[in-house]
Order: sequence, then structure tokens, then C-alpha cells
Amino acid sequence: MGLAYVVVALLSAAVAVFALQNNQPMSVRFLAWSLDNVPLAGAILAALGAGLVLAAVPLSISSWRWRARARALEHKVEMLESALTARDTALLTPRPVAPPPQITRSA
Repeated sequence: MGLAYVVVALLSAAVAVFALQNNQPMSVRFLAWSLDNVPLAGAILAALGAGLVLAAVPLSISSWRWRARARALEHKVEMLESALTARDTALLTPRPVAPPPQITRSA
């Protein structure tokens, strides 16, 4: 866990240095929408953020499907385990033994 914090800190520092070194104004145009005097780093980081969000949507849907399948399979395993336990209990329970029939001899 500590290594993850170090990696995040290093990446955050790299992003901060990138933003400080690339602060030249630029204009951004998309279809009929236009922004003037946007810092270059801001435009690049906004595009990165949009890409991360767009990548996270299909991944979260896939993850949701896998979790639902895992829950269904866990339920099935519990059902099968209870069926096996009931079967084993029935097989291991001693049954009453009927007394042997009396053999009578006739003379």
C-alpha cells in the first residue's frame, strides 16, 4: 500500500511540473464550440481526463457483469453444498435394522 502512495505522489509531481512548464495560451475549437486563451497543459489534462472517463465506462459495465455472474455462481455453490450435506447426512444416518425372521422347524 505504501508503494502505491509513492507512485501516486510521483505521478502527481510530474503532472504539476508539466502544468507549470506548459502554460502558453491557446485556442480550443470543437465543432461550433470555441475557447480562447486556454493553457496548453489545461487542454491536454482535460483531454486525458475525458479519455479516462470514456475508458472507465465500458470497464465498469464489464466489471458489473462479472460481479453479477460471481454472485450467481456463489449462490449455486451454496445450493449444491447444502444438497451434498443433506445427501451425506441421509447416507450416514443409521437405518433401523429389522430383526431376522424366526425360522421354525417342524418335526
